[in-house]
Amino acid sequence: MTGRGILGVVVIVVLAGVGLAWPVSGQAPPAANPILVLDTAKGVIEVELLRGDAPKSVDYIVALVQKNFYRGLRFHRAERALVQLGDAASRDVSKKAWWGRSVHTPTVGVAEISRKLVHVRGMVGLAHSGNPAFAHSQFYIMKASDMSLNGKYTLFGRVRSGMAVVDTLQVGDILKQATIK
Repeated sequence: MTGRGILGVVVIVVLAGVGLAWPVSGQAPPAANPILVLDTAKGVIEVELLRGDAPKSVDYIVALVQKNFYRGLRFHRAERALVQLGDAASRDVSKKAWWGRSVHTPTVGVAEISRKLVHVRGMVGLAHSGNPAFAHSQFYIMKASDMSLNGKYTLFGRVRSGMAVVDTLQVGDILKQATIK
């Protein structure tokens, strides 16, 4: 093959490769994962929501955020391995003994448990009281790995920034606002 022939083949291959990368006409590019921004009294935490792994769970949490459900809630659980929030009763300090036990929202209705996501530092999951399909507004952020939770809870996000803030959170700390960007 001559130099011109090789060049022609290279141009065709390159153009074919470029053609494969172009989006199909009328088709939108895949949406980026939404970012959940938790503005706490101790600083900001940004969580990438993993729509590809838990689409219904992500949509559920996004809808609650858009309704301002999380504004003013307190973290009701803080342990070595995780912190947790999402109970509307935590707005009332006189009900502290009941924080974490209340359900004020419908359930997600599906367990989206991924075999590829594991409970390591920075992962975010939906809490439940025995059946992962009955998870609701309460979620937790892992401060340390706990592999015993794998396969039992839906993981729907991962902290992208603010783990130093997560490490300082204690029971009663306030979530000033939650937003999606």
